[in-house]
Amino acid sequence: MSLSKKCVDTVRILSAEAIERAKSGHPGICLGAAPIGYELFADFLNFSYNNPKWDNRDRFVLSAGHGSMLLYSLLHLFGFGLTKDDLMNFRQLGSLTPGHPEHGKTIGVETSTGPLGQGLGNAVGFAVAEAHLAAIFNKPDYNIVDHYTYVLCGDGCLEEGIGYEACSFAGNQKLGKLILLYDCNKITIEGDIKTSFSEDTATRFLAHGWQVIRVPDANDLTFLKAAIERAKAETERPSLVICNSKIGYGSPLEGSADSHGAPLGAENLAKTKEYFNWTEEPFEAPADVKEHCRRIAERKLVAESEWNKLFAAYERQYPELAKQYKQFMHGYEPDFSDLFDCFSFDKPEATRVSGGKVINEISKIIPNLMSGSADLSPSTKTELKGKGYFSPENREGRNIRFGIREHAMAAICNGIQLHGGLRILCSTFFSFSDYMRGGIRMSALMDIPVIYVMTHDSIGVGEDGPTHQPVEQLVSLRSIPNIKVFRPCDGKETVSAFVSAFTQDSPTVLVLSRQNLNQYKTSGLKALAGGYILSDCKGTPDVLLISTGSEVDLCAGAKEILEGEGLKVRLVSMPSMEEFEKQTPEYREYVLPKAVKARVCVEAASHYAWYKYARDYGEVIAMHSFGISAPASVLFEHFGFTKENIAEAARRSIANVKKG
Repeated sequence: MSLSKKCVDTVRILSAEAIERAKSGHPGICLGAAPIGYELFADFLNFSYNNPKWDNRDRFVLSAGHGSMLLYSLLHLFGFGLTKDDLMNFRQLGSLTPGHPEHGKTIGVETSTGPLGQGLGNAVGFAVAEAHLAAIFNKPDYNIVDHYTYVLCGDGCLEEGIGYEACSFAGNQKLGKLILLYDCNKITIEGDIKTSFSEDTATRFLAHGWQVIRVPDANDLTFLKAAIERAKAETERPSLVICNSKIGYGSPLEGSADSHGAPLGAENLAKTKEYFNWTEEPFEAPADVKEHCRRIAERKLVAESEWNKLFAAYERQYPELAKQYKQFMHGYEPDFSDLFDCFSFDKPEATRVSGGKVINEISKIIPNLMSGSADLSPSTKTELKGKGYFSPENREGRNIRFGIREHAMAAICNGIQLHGGLRILCSTFFSFSDYMRGGIRMSALMDIPVIYVMTHDSIGVGEDGPTHQPVEQLVSLRSIPNIKVFRPCDGKETVSAFVSAFTQDSPTVLVLSRQNLNQYKTSGLKALAGGYILSDCKGTPDVLLISTGSEVDLCAGAKEILEGEGLKVRLVSMPSMEEFEKQTPEYREYVLPKAVKARVCVEAASHYAWYKYARDYGEVIAMHSFGISAPASVLFEHFGFTKENIAEAARRSIANVKKG
């Protein structure tokens, strides 16, 4: 037996043992795709176990994240710090080897994967970032940015719609340093895929503009190596390497869906070890395998050392570019102190228009900002003016035309952000955020600051009707942990929303209006607190009016009516519930004193988020149904979003408090 084959078998057995010990996991892919993983780590991936975040490392994405033990076994053998105990604690509380790979949890894991296709989109984002940064910084004889992105997927990733979107985009962009290794075992949870996925995958990818290479048997390491070398040699097209494999290879469950998502079982594991002539103690790699992988990993340190020398010479030759490179890769500390002075919001304006102005001003402060849209930048106002469009002919372009591919757009942006060196925002209509929710959720789960600009924010879309009028989307996104939703009421609040987004490390969704909104002298930086007193009264208020976005103006009108009746009214703008809840109890009590029980909460969206602030005696004016097609002004009146109705609700709330 060759030593390389012995290494592959070690990956197989370590993975199967960990899954058996955990009593859960996915052994099938680990047994079948182990040759692919080993060949990548041994002969292709440039990495530094001493510096796993080395800028110019190759990126490896396990899009088929259920095969996490395959990755953990490789990281263990190649020196990334995962120990025998870590493998033995697979899927246990607090371990470094969770059920699916998690960014920030395990050294060597580039991105969180598991929802099929998301990792594939992330990999496309890595390749976009590499191409863009290379165009900016590389000079003749100084390829400072020069690495590949490898991604391993199975049948499931290619069945998901996001896979079609991401691969179509990658082919159109000619991302030649993206290599997709397809573990083609033709089995999913329900069994043979012939009844669900019988298309000619090779022809599909050729149509996408990819190079396609076939590996008849994934166990043939020589053929596999030649295939990946051929993929690397093609720089004008991304490459698909179709690796025919057998799920559960070497086990009694080989070729069966039974090996997909459950341990082999003690008896089948023993028979699998017999098949591979395995005699080592549990969770022990053979000495020669450990030594072989150690030497490979040490040899790979040379690549980082050579790159450091190259960069030192680059820094002498191009000091300003080198300085900028370091700023890109290690992050700017933007100075937004003068940002408000750049704008004069003196007339009614849609917050999408205000947002476009803010984005373009920020792009001067943050030169590594890229902006993309799902074919809607003329409407979302997110184009960076004069910055060009990223394309095969213009890799320096800072705008990205994602096409009508919202699902892939979110995942690709996650990859761009994870790569390092860039900030990214993307945009679409708010109602289409549903297509993006999987990617938005992954941004929040990984705690990465992707910025999502969602315009056409309410029933104010009007005549386009309920399909385009977001109703439930606000509460849906607010329910995702670790994400901030910001719905500003005017231009200055929009500035605050972007400042908040660019100065925090978590993702932000900015929800902006199509219709013009009035401007307020008292708004501005106070909006960074998420909720604040926009307009107050003397003494203790009789009632609190709490709102967001376009409905703040309606509440301002209701305040005038009520004050004309001698009532004391406090108007609170609540552009971000998440930011408001981060404030001290004292601040929240100052803005929304518990003693003031009469309250009206107003938002032209689902009512579910508001009862926390309305409390026992408050009223909520919100949507309880989908919208309808009609002019916006007609819709607002139809659904009760008028200053008169808000004033009447305030009177009812005051009366209910008195009744007690």
